[in-house]
Amino acid sequence: MIRKTVADARTALEGVRNGMTLMLGGFGLCGIPENAIAELVRLGVKDLTCISNNAGVDEFGLGLLLQHRQVKKMISSYVGENDEFERQMLSGELEVELTPQGTLAEKCRAAQAGIPAFFTPAGYGTEVAEGKETREFHGKMHVMERAFEADFSFVKAWKGDEAGNLIFKGTARNFNPVMCGAARLTVAEVEELVPVGSLDPNQVHIPGIFVQRIFQGTNYEKRIEQRTVRPRP
Repeated sequence: MIRKTVADARTALEGVRNGMTLMLGGFGLCGIPENAIAELVRLGVKDLTCISNNAGVDEFGLGLLLQHRQVKKMISSYVGENDEFERQMLSGELEVELTPQGTLAEKCRAAQAGIPAFFTPAGYGTEVAEGKETREFHGKMHVMERAFEADFSFVKAWKGDEAGNLIFKGTARNFNPVMCGAARLTVAEVEELVPVGSLDPNQVHIPGIFVQRIFQGTNYEKRIEQRTVRPRP
């Protein structure tokens, strides 16, 4: 059995260079690859294009990369929790490509499946469709969207084995699974790394064929963007 384990985040990120396009999984701050992001900050790589559902928050998640001016372009669907992101976007320091959330997910999934492009009705008649091919299907206009082309995909799973098979937990299943295998090289960090044969095959969400490197992460903070609580009765 092929073993895909590497010692740590530093080893897992070997080959990351300035100017690369990176996919980063998670939904809000749920299921983000915290260890990989921290290592990207330590490496100091610049001019990155980051594909992610959102841009993190100030001083956490992708907000750390923005804080250190490492991101040249952000491709996201929701960016409303990060003041530094807003400042850089409005000042022209950061190029931003806002994408409908379903389209963002499908552009990842299409890349994962080897599909170069697809048609969607989302965004037709808006700025999203500017410069793109449009076509009518069943009486409704659609926009052609191209699959993403990324160098690295960084995902975070709850549990994985040495062959790269992954199990995700809760909301972390929103974008992490579709980013596996959607880039030239996929790196998975997991909360628990187990030997091959330890996982129930019926519970595996992503098979190891989509993963090239896997390591056990450490010190997860698992922050919540906006904690909402009710007063006790």
